[in-house]
Amino acid sequence: MKDSNELEGLILKYTAALKTLETQISILLQDYEYENNYNPVEHIKSRLKTYESASRKLISRGYEVNAKNIVEHVHDMVGLRIVCSFLSDVYKIVEMLENSDQITIHDKKDYITNPKETGYYSYHLLVYVPVYLIDGVTLVEAEIQIRTVAMDFWASLDHKITYKFQGKIPNEIKENMYKCAEDIHTLDQKMLKINNQMQEIKDDQEII
Repeated sequence: MKDSNELEGLILKYTAALKTLETQISILLQDYEYENNYNPVEHIKSRLKTYESASRKLISRGYEVNAKNIVEHVHDMVGLRIVCSFLSDVYKIVEMLENSDQITIHDKKDYITNPKETGYYSYHLLVYVPVYLIDGVTLVEAEIQIRTVAMDFWASLDHKITYKFQGKIPNEIKENMYKCAEDIHTLDQKMLKINNQMQEIKDDQEII
């Protein structure tokens, strides 16, 4: 990038957006747990995409590497992944974020209801996070992925396989990974059913 100052300013905004997003979600989850006596989240991972990774993404899509194109075409510079125990928890988190005044959702992709051809399951949100700087408020884009532990396990292995074969995965492995994704989705549904049964028993005991 020709103007290093422009890049530094951009990274500053993305770094601030990540910190803001982490803090806001932490507060929302604490409030949710207080109100419902239940924490739907197993763990949270966050990261800031490197300049090198953003550059490769732009080049692969035929764009010149500059600050303007990073902002307009790299939507996951700020990334946060929320991993839940159960399928129902995913949608509880989505609803919680939709009701937040501090985070503005501008795009949603439900890859749980409509999984990718590879077998990838997850729920993606593109959001705007307000960053307060000396010269005013700037809305910075970020991506939030919400998935179950089982989905996260599959996605992690899929990422490693894709990296190992540099995107050219043999058909046999693709087919086996897709079957595993279906098995994992079935497992998620079974675990959700067990969780619902546990909740029904707990509610009945409280009534007694």
